[in-house]
Amino acid sequence: LIMADTNVQASNLHATTIPRVASLPANLVLVKRRDSEDTGFSSTESTRSSSPTVGTAPSLPLSSPISLIEKIHNNIANGEKFFSLEFFPPRTPAGAANLISRFDRMFAGKPLFCDVTWHPAGNPGGDKETSSVAIASAALNYCSLETMLHITCANQSRATVTGHLNKAKNLGIKNLLALRGDPPQGEDWKSLSDGFSYGTDLVRHIREEFVDYFTICVAGYPHGHPDCTSYSDDLLHLKEKVYAGADFIITQLFFEAEVFFNFVRDCRRIGINVPIIPGIFPIQSYQSLRQLTKLSKLEIPEEIMKNILPIKDNDEAIRKYGISQCVSMCHELLESGLVPGLHFYTLNREVAVAEVLKQLNMWCEDPLSLKALPWKPAANHRRHSEDVRPIFWSTRPKSYIHRTSEWEDFPNGRWGRSSNPAFGELKDYYLFFLRSKLKPERLRVMWGEALTCEADVFHTFESYVTGEKNKSGVKVV
Repeated sequence: LIMADTNVQASNLHATTIPRVASLPANLVLVKRRDSEDTGFSSTESTRSSSPTVGTAPSLPLSSPISLIEKIHNNIANGEKFFSLEFFPPRTPAGAANLISRFDRMFAGKPLFCDVTWHPAGNPGGDKETSSVAIASAALNYCSLETMLHITCANQSRATVTGHLNKAKNLGIKNLLALRGDPPQGEDWKSLSDGFSYGTDLVRHIREEFVDYFTICVAGYPHGHPDCTSYSDDLLHLKEKVYAGADFIITQLFFEAEVFFNFVRDCRRIGINVPIIPGIFPIQSYQSLRQLTKLSKLEIPEEIMKNILPIKDNDEAIRKYGISQCVSMCHELLESGLVPGLHFYTLNREVAVAEVLKQLNMWCEDPLSLKALPWKPAANHRRHSEDVRPIFWSTRPKSYIHRTSEWEDFPNGRWGRSSNPAFGELKDYYLFFLRSKLKPERLRVMWGEALTCEADVFHTFESYVTGEKNKSGVKVV
């Protein structure tokens, strides 16, 4: 801890445990990473568990300069099973705000990374708060989640795709799931003379233009790609993508563990040796199951349909069945020795996925015990060395990240003026500000119908901090 009081000598300071921000002295301004021993300051990160076991909650993926694929290989070498989560961009700004709050809640379980899908119909590379790039940037930069962005090349020129890649790089995104993808709804797929015909072309282009800046993931299809002539041909195309520069594979969803085992064995047989992560879909409702299998052109196993049809109109019963079926299959996957981790298709829902992970003992039940810093370590690689933050930003961490997003250096104990242009404007507040659920009439009763003088502000503030009712007879919250 660094004290603002000038009478305190920095050389006499020691790192201490911080039980909660509210209990800190008023003159405490900056906080810094704690060492493993209380002997001073160090930039060394906390030591992770040296004896992880299958099915145990993974240790905290601390912010660091290492790449996602290095983290995956480290987990494999250490025997730590991990999980990751997939989300899609909402259609409305309110939906975007709700998704950002869901990121925060899901981060508590300590996923290794999350990914955000690419929706051609929604201007995915644009600046709207509902675009794929904006959602991925918010997950990375405001919610401190290691983030992977889907990117597709169907019906797009080479220049357009390169522009999307440069934008992702400028935002600090370092992980991509490269796909050919589908054209916007209503358009037929076509090969452009200045574009890409296949996912392999996209992977090769990323490596040629950006070398090793991005970790690249590609999709695998345990049943074979629906548009491919055969399963064996699809495996050869997957091998081409890996040899073009892909680092790891996430599979399409499936419902039987043996399907995945056969796929992995077939991949290894033809020389595909990168990590292969199974894509997991917990069944949450009959309609979502039908819709997703229709989009992915998959057939639902007869055994599952036989169990679901009698309860198809009971969402609660289907959710319970889906969780049970998913947990059983995941246990089989994890115990096989072929699975480094699990990737969950969440459909932007959290309850079923969190319950599955808790039953697998992969959900971190006590995230505070794994914290090396009083705040969530930044996921953006440009902030990995940041270990000092002003204590007065503790209740506004996302605002702090936004206002310092363009900084090259971070606070080091010097005093500065809050009016300095470096603090910037708070333009992206809508990303993480959740509108009050109280009606305007209720808010006016709490805060006052009109502002007539300073005393009105003083009265409202006094009522808020004391917890006593205001002159209208209501509590200010």
